[in-house]
Amino acid sequence: MTQAFASEEMSSEEAAAAASSCSREFRANPHPVYAKLRETAPVCPLSPPHGVETYLITRYDDARAALADPRLSKDMYGALDAYHRIFGDSSIALDDNMLFSDPPKHTRLRRIVGSTFTPKRVESLRPRVQKVTEELLDRCPASESVDLLPEFCFPLPLVVICELLGVPENERKQAQEWSATVAQTGFGPEARKALEVAEGNLRDYLVDLCARKRTEPDSGLLSALVTAKDQEGALTDHELVSTAWVLLFAGHKSTAYQIGNAVYHLLSRPDQKELALRDANAMSAAIEEIFRFETSVENSTFRYATEDLVIRDTLIPKGALVQISITGANRDPEMFAAPDEMDVRRPNVQATHLAFGFGPHYCIGAPLARLEMQIALTTLFGRYPRMALGVAPKDARWLTVPFPAFRGLAELPVVLDPS
Repeated sequence: MTQAFASEEMSSEEAAAAASSCSREFRANPHPVYAKLRETAPVCPLSPPHGVETYLITRYDDARAALADPRLSKDMYGALDAYHRIFGDSSIALDDNMLFSDPPKHTRLRRIVGSTFTPKRVESLRPRVQKVTEELLDRCPASESVDLLPEFCFPLPLVVICELLGVPENERKQAQEWSATVAQTGFGPEARKALEVAEGNLRDYLVDLCARKRTEPDSGLLSALVTAKDQEGALTDHELVSTAWVLLFAGHKSTAYQIGNAVYHLLSRPDQKELALRDANAMSAAIEEIFRFETSVENSTFRYATEDLVIRDTLIPKGALVQISITGANRDPEMFAAPDEMDVRRPNVQATHLAFGFGPHYCIGAPLARLEMQIALTTLFGRYPRMALGVAPKDARWLTVPFPAFRGLAELPVVLDPS
């Protein structure tokens, strides 16, 4: 990292410019920038590549309050002009879901999904998650360098969410490729076109899949949602397709990158790895600390101000977009002692970190993500206790797409069994 990215050397204006730019250097290590913004401009106007006026919140107390503030709306239909400028027209068909809605609509949609996505149902997946984990590791060469992202981190949550939804095995690869395009698209004409094509393909596919579940129902979550729509009138056609999309997308991308982040940081810190591997309770605590230390969801999805409001002496005008820096908040020294150190014995971190959000939009898939993380890491390190990174930690490559939806590695080369 160059000196310009050391927080004590930056001005607040330089930090804001860095956060707006999404440059390769910033993506490699955004933490000094967020530290500078917390200190000097905790509610910071940005000039992002999408060109829509945006404010970034980086302090923990402000972030937690903003995540539950009803004046910051998630209903992007209320900010349709801004939405179109950022995402284009084609995204509307996939974003009629609980992620982009406010009460009472959000309450209704969350209740419907929550009634079928229960903790009991998630826990019943444990044997299957374990089996998939072991099968994926069986395929990885033990003595050669292997990139764990495509070979392990991504397939595991993808298989699990697809089986939970009822997506046929021979259709998963294509759905994943379309999802990847949606997650990593920039703002140029070619990127916009790729986004439009991918979203159109996903919409058409999910419409067809829902129709098949209606005539050939199964025990999957998607069939349950189709039944709820038909019997109770609880979902519109658009809501059904969009809900299927958000569960498919959010159900594997964030967890895949989070598993990768966890493996990287544990391998980079052997002392922390040994502490985490002592027993199941130690691993559960370590996972929560990793969620705090390097969450895969760097910033919240967009909210917009439904009225003029003031946060920490900064006026956010009505209609402006707001993002909450989950990464910045989770390293706020006012909340967490020595926040830039990963301490798997840190007390009370599960109850305080914001990796799954806070308030009405708290991640409904958190129990599944925790289950997958625990099984993936326990099995991986249990089978390969001497696993080593294939590159020096400082040479790790992080995602550098123009406007990434996630914070994660671009690749994760490891040697599972160096002996």
